[in-house]
Amino acid sequence: MLGALAKWLRAAGYDTYYAREGTDTSDRFLTAKALEEERVLLTSDGDFLERKPVRDGTVKFLIVPHLPLEEQLKLVVETFDLELRTPRCMECNGELQTVRPSDVASRVPPGPLREQEEFFRCRGCGRVFWYGSHWRRIGGRLERVFG
Repeated sequence: MLGALAKWLRAAGYDTYYAREGTDTSDRFLTAKALEEERVLLTSDGDFLERKPVRDGTVKFLIVPHLPLEEQLKLVVETFDLELRTPRCMECNGELQTVRPSDVASRVPPGPLREQEEFFRCRGCGRVFWYGSHWRRIGGRLERVFG
């Protein structure tokens, strides 16, 4: 339900698990995972309130209403007093490592390879990133939310 929010929390640098289709998305599994990994449970499903660890406060949670994405992100940031961190891979949640341009030259278009000095590779999925126009748009949204 909150896949877009998960991606943006990752862009803001937060380790964010998102149960994709084909994985166990049951309330029981997600509550147990949040408890075991000391995660905050974000959901738009009020049924999670029926789970004992949620009811008794053992698992921190927030019911995120159906709002525009930026408002959802702002709600989470303000509720948990989050600060902007080093970004993570928006796709798989992996940590990003700085790499030399020569290490990723075969995977980057010629323009960015000429224009950019800093590249990052995801330790999880191997995707390559750089601070181009796409990142400026992402950064703009994060700046609006985090102030």
